[in-house]
Amino acid sequence: MHLSPRLLVYLILPPLLWAANAVFARLAIESLGPLWLNALRWGLALLILLPLGWRALASAEARAAVHARWVYLGILGLIGVGAYNGLQYLALRTSTPVNVTLIASSLPLWSMLVGALFYAVRPTRRQLVGAALSLTGVLTVLSRGDPGVLLRIQLVEGDLLMVLAIVGWAVYSWMLARPPASMRGAARPDWGWAEFLLAQCIFGTVIAFAAAGLHEAVIPSVTPDWNAGLLATIVFIAVGPSVIAYRCWGLAVAEGGPALAAVFYNLTPLIAAVLSVLVIGEWPQPYHGLAFLLIVTGIAAAARKS
Repeated sequence: MHLSPRLLVYLILPPLLWAANAVFARLAIESLGPLWLNALRWGLALLILLPLGWRALASAEARAAVHARWVYLGILGLIGVGAYNGLQYLALRTSTPVNVTLIASSLPLWSMLVGALFYAVRPTRRQLVGAALSLTGVLTVLSRGDPGVLLRIQLVEGDLLMVLAIVGWAVYSWMLARPPASMRGAARPDWGWAEFLLAQCIFGTVIAFAAAGLHEAVIPSVTPDWNAGLLATIVFIAVGPSVIAYRCWGLAVAEGGPALAAVFYNLTPLIAAVLSVLVIGEWPQPYHGLAFLLIVTGIAAAARKS
């Protein structure tokens, strides 16, 4: 396939923006609770999406279409908007952007497991080998390259939260790929990407604010330190990783195919490693390179056609 300049932009922007999200969020949570950061991110993203996806709410008939599908859209909003990003920001309190993005790059492994357990999609032998390699890469991250850490059960909370987040994202991805009858064919509302994301955000943003308020009441976090850097970070992650990256990812998958997009997605931890050095002075460790090699090799093995 010819990589046109346009397709290359679509493929590179999502991993760049998602890596930057992890790095700049690591700085932001020093001034604002992680769940409040997530809530404000999606609250602002919702305002940005309103003029783009307004048709989903423009009439009584359009709103009825959203209401009739509230269970499906609510679960997507819970997992994809409220839980995934909230868990990621909670993870960054005790983990690093490199660790978080490396664990996230193991998505194909968890997607395969979710498919086998809940959608009766049996993995091939090659996919099982790839899954084993990817899992070894994740365990390398969790153990910081020391297998004894796993035996002593001295794992970092943030890494485990990120594993939970990426498992949830695998469920979210399958729900998109295997929607209910009301979201297939002629029964699906005439929604573009903005209308569909807006419909999810309506539910997800409410859940994100509720979770932030509940978490703050039970486990108070840092007292907000409003400053220009924090405000700029909130605007950036609301516009870039939340809207632009989602749109570019959809265009990249549509034009280049999911396999090619997945290859570029795995640039995320490498970009996060570079940004971590430049922005917060955190240098990657040798085990990060080993984990990246294992995860990418596993994904390549699983994706390769017999």
